[in-house]
Amino acid sequence: MFNIVVVRSIWRTLDRSDLTGIATICLAVVAIGVSYGASAVTSGMPAWLPLLLSVLVLAGGAEFLFVGIIAAGGGLVAAVLAGLVVNARHLPYGLAVPDVVGTGWRRLIGTHVMNDESVALALAESDRDRRRAAFWLCGLGVLLAWPLGAVLGVAIGAAVPDPDRFGLDAVFPAVLVALALPAIRGDRATRRATLVGAAVAAGTTPFLGAGLPVLLALPAVLLALGRTEDTTADPEPDRTDEEPSPTSAQHAGMTSGRSPDPSEIRDLRGERS
Repeated sequence: MFNIVVVRSIWRTLDRSDLTGIATICLAVVAIGVSYGASAVTSGMPAWLPLLLSVLVLAGGAEFLFVGIIAAGGGLVAAVLAGLVVNARHLPYGLAVPDVVGTGWRRLIGTHVMNDESVALALAESDRDRRRAAFWLCGLGVLLAWPLGAVLGVAIGAAVPDPDRFGLDAVFPAVLVALALPAIRGDRATRRATLVGAAVAAGTTPFLGAGLPVLLALPAVLLALGRTEDTTADPEPDRTDEEPSPTSAQHAGMTSGRSPDPSEIRDLRGERS
């Protein structure tokens, strides 16, 4: 595990604004964890299951999706597959920050605490030491904040018959919408892919079991993104049919190091006159 010296080194590397941003992220993660724990308990799951998932999986999107599919009557296989598909985004994450994850046993811990927030903060830093500090401090903060929120949510869900009346069920969807809106507004390809995925999920929901529409929507989104990139790519101009003009050819001949012919000199004089 990390010793006190390493933690102090990471703490000193970041400035006050970085620490404030990470603290804000951790507080938001606690709030989302409360919604997750309460939703899991009120959907009929045993209290130990969301707590175990919050520590071992440590992936809010996949865990919410798992709970939602099970609560809607979906099968365990569909819920697990949906979670794996959502968590597949960690593959490019690992390729994006290989220099901060560490080696040996630290790499094992680093891959576990890797999440959207820690990777985003790491990529925002240009200095390697600051990148490493942002990744680890945010990742370890989420490692503590997410299970803490789940514990509070489980306690609230067990004590309050209907915790949804406090709006806890709207916390996670609201956060997802807030995260997705900037990308949807700013990029036409993302907006089109989002609409395709939503249409596929909404259109297949009446005919498929819980969780399957989400699985179908994800590859549809990827396909839509791929087609958009292909159509928006600028073709390279074809220069094979271009022929040099006589004047440029003559000028090239005169500047190539060889002696010009008398006919070339007469032609150029005639053009200037």
